Amino acid sequence: SADSLLQITVLPLEMAKKAAFKAQKKCEAAGYKVSAAVVDRAGILQVLVRSDGAGAQTIDSSTRKAYTSASLHEPTQKLAGLVAKSPELQGLQHINASMLLLGGGFPIKIGNDMVGGIGVGGAPGAALDEECARAGLQAIGADSYQPAP
Repeated sequence: SADSLLQITVLPLEMAKKAAFKAQKKCEAAGYKVSAAVVDRAGILQVLVRSDGAGAQTIDSSTRKAYTSASLHEPTQKLAGLVAKSPELQGLQHINASMLLLGGGFPIKIGNDMVGGIGVGGAPGAALDEECARAGLQAIGADSYQPAP
């Protein structure tokens, strides 16, 4: 019956676009040529923006970071740290070809709902990719993350 169906919260395309563009613009303002990707809760690409002149690899890195954080519901930098500390978790990075355990990806959580992931690739260092991704989260009221100590 219809009462048995699950209800899910979906990240609207306009919010996904706003987050991706804000992340890319933040990095561009700092002089970094990046790509920023937003995926939905299933890890399927919703939006990809690439700075003029950003390297081809930034497309893959941003998309894979967004996918990884949406799939595992954790920031990619946190996951990379866990794998580095616990060798038994090495398999996480080999679950499939879309996983990428490099900093710059965050799950998108609005309220209690996990609705997607954002990833940035191309800035000189994971901390800078993260800073730009968080600007995208802030643009849609979804930044609840604290910088790693």
